[in-house]
Amino acid sequence: MLEPGTPEALDPPAPHNFLERLMGALRLDAAIYAEVEHDPNATGQAAGVVILTAVAAGFGAPGAGLEAIPGSVLGSLLGWLVSTWLIWVIGVVWMKHSSDYPELLRTLGFASAPQIFMVFGLVANAEWIVLIAALWSLAAYVIAVREALDVTTGRAIAVCLISFGVKVFIMALLFLVTGGIPGS
Repeated sequence: MLEPGTPEALDPPAPHNFLERLMGALRLDAAIYAEVEHDPNATGQAAGVVILTAVAAGFGAPGAGLEAIPGSVLGSLLGWLVSTWLIWVIGVVWMKHSSDYPELLRTLGFASAPQIFMVFGLVANAEWIVLIAALWSLAAYVIAVREALDVTTGRAIAVCLISFGVKVFIMALLFLVTGGIPGS
């Protein structure tokens, strides 16, 4: 603990740069998630992480090429906004935890960092890499939700599971309403 009045207590450390934050997010460093939660200037960086992961996923998707990148980026940005809103509704409105939408947006943007490894979908038989990246992202989402909502890990897992269940329900409903996947 820092002594009051010491130079270190008066002058907090400078925030990490984008690359340091990205690496911290990949390491599942809770302090990085807390830092971006409280830094309104990190929203652009969080969007940058989402875009990087979308490009990686677009390149790594089977049979995809450069033409898949714009759709991947647009879909990822929209998914980020909607998923964050859903977690905000569940965690803040319904479960009465404290946070605001921009804080969640920043932490969840950085939580998508492990999806950068989706680019390895280009390698034959790389399904296991994609699975690891997905599980890694899930762990990052739990940490991001825990830090943004200031809850226990168990509560963060509950928020993430409920959010996932709602997303699956909505997707199933859309599937039924539209009569299946277009073009299949």
